[in-house]
Amino acid sequence: MAVTLTNPQGLPTSPVYHHVAVATGGRQIFVAGQVAWDADGVTVGVGDLAAQVEQSYANVATALAGVGAGIDDVVRLTVYVVDWTPDKMPAFLDGVARAAARLGSTPTAPATLIGVAALHTPEHLVEVEATAVASAPAS
Repeated sequence: MAVTLTNPQGLPTSPVYHHVAVATGGRQIFVAGQVAWDADGVTVGVGDLAAQVEQSYANVATALAGVGAGIDDVVRLTVYVVDWTPDKMPAFLDGVARAAARLGSTPTAPATLIGVAALHTPEHLVEVEATAVASAPAS
């Protein structure tokens, strides 16, 4: 299974995502929105956007690993951030960088960031959902 990430000519480049993912073969995996909960359901980084971004991306990776896939198989990310304003971008990017270091890979699939009024739990600042395409797991 191969995922190729690209920025077609005529579109600006970003250090955080690519505009297009091309996936060939494999199975589709849809990961529900992941928030900054640890394995026990305790919120990580209350009040800290960067810490919550890191944990949310790590939870996406954990979900994918549970079905035999990885962060490099992601073809689409949607990120919801509470009370988004552009001045939050440095904290967001810090969280993505910390997640990349933790996961050993930078998640740069096509992504959409959407500002929202709130999430289901008041202390959650971010939620990340993902779509991946991966080969069948080894049996």
